[in-house]
Amino acid sequence: MPDDGAVRDQLRFTKGHGTENDFVLLPDPDGRLDLTPERVRRLADRRAGIGADGVIRVVRSAASPEVADQATEAVWFMDYRNADGSLAEMCGNGVRVFVRYLVREGLVDGSAAFRVATRNGPKDVRVEGDDIAVVLGAWRLTGGEAALAAGGDAHVRAHGLPGPMAALSLDLGNPHTVVLLPGERELAAADLTRPPAVSPEPTDGTNVELVVPLSPGHLVMRVHERGVGETRSCGTGAAAAALAARAWSLAAGGQADTEEVPDVWRVDVPGGTVRVTALSGDRVELAGPAVLVADGVTSL
Repeated sequence: MPDDGAVRDQLRFTKGHGTENDFVLLPDPDGRLDLTPERVRRLADRRAGIGADGVIRVVRSAASPEVADQATEAVWFMDYRNADGSLAEMCGNGVRVFVRYLVREGLVDGSAAFRVATRNGPKDVRVEGDDIAVVLGAWRLTGGEAALAAGGDAHVRAHGLPGPMAALSLDLGNPHTVVLLPGERELAAADLTRPPAVSPEPTDGTNVELVVPLSPGHLVMRVHERGVGETRSCGTGAAAAALAARAWSLAAGGQADTEEVPDVWRVDVPGGTVRVTALSGDRVELAGPAVLVADGVTSL
């Protein structure tokens, strides 16, 4: 079977998920595949296609001009596309599934840490048995400490909930807007079949996380992803939710790396559970399961 994944007019694929945030992976090591937004939409369509929250092209960094400068430190590029065909800078669950695929195919040595290329720069990853950990890198409060002191820098209206609700914007290489809800009843009442309205509206859109703290270091969340809709999980969204909850706790007078404000957080999402760790230097790590469930050939 040719290395570029094509068999005449057919395309090889693998289906995988990270806490039920699911992806179609396309092997294209030499960068020959013309992956148009229309084709991404066909592949991601849950009724007429394979169905996924996103599509990942598995390509060598050296064969991808947009990340060729990362090729010396990261051999493989996670070329991630949202279900609507738009490009994305980063996907925390997607990169874990991408790593699981690289290891299964023998394209990397999974016994040691390594790097993968993304549009947000190279990411350090390692395999921890059934889990995969990825250092997402630097993060920041979009509005800085002033936004935190003011209780937020945005307002969100979500269908099914009273509003507007104060929210905090974070940048993890992709944009996030986090809303703290009073309880799980409100979380369940939110209608995320329609996108929440965010004001001021970010130029490139934003992912919206609705979050309920359950105890110190433990929260539950739902997410509406830009370019997709509500998903069962969002890796960078889980990290943003934990970082926002931690930042609010610190602003209220808590001390970092204590029982009241831990550096390691458990984040429950509809599709499972991930672990978020606040690292030194305003960096963050995400860890959780990544599963490959099917391989096939498609003419889509």
